[in-house]
Amino acid sequence: MKTNIPKITFTALMAALLCILAPISIPLPEPMPAITLATFAVYISACIIGPWYSCAAILIYMLLGIVGLPVFSKAQSGLQVVVGPTGGDMLGYFLIAVATGLLVRRFEKNIYMHVIGMVSGTLLCYTVGTIWLGVSMHLSAGAALAAGVTPFLIGDAIKIAAAAAICYPVRRQLIRLLPAAASAGER
Repeated sequence: MKTNIPKITFTALMAALLCILAPISIPLPEPMPAITLATFAVYISACIIGPWYSCAAILIYMLLGIVGLPVFSKAQSGLQVVVGPTGGDMLGYFLIAVATGLLVRRFEKNIYMHVIGMVSGTLLCYTVGTIWLGVSMHLSAGAALAAGVTPFLIGDAIKIAAAAAICYPVRRQLIRLLPAAASAGER
């Protein structure tokens, strides 16, 4: 078995980026979750290191939060956050990583497909997050959508645009500098 040191290093860096950006949050009235930069970090991770290593970075981030590091929104930690009302959003991060990472890998040179991957992943995340929020807080479908989707639409659109603007040129440079690292483990 061959170890891919650059991919492992980038996975650790993306987990660290998620740990740094996710606690940065704008609180919203209950029952709405806070607006965070977590999805922005997931978009960057999926675009730069692909779907599977990005999922590993998300798992590392979640495990660090579960064991007590204050890496979740509003600098929270613990298993209760993961199984609480916003836990569906955290599970949705994996869907963002897979949808985005697969489309970026498949359509390497098409920035619009990168954006479509991020939007698709975000819609999947909204779906899981809204269902989880509605069930855990006993909200109607309309109330869950109003709390779990509506406040985040504009911010997520901005994060997607920013991530595409950053990641597209960065990924192209990384492929030129580290061609083996860019494709290893992705097929």
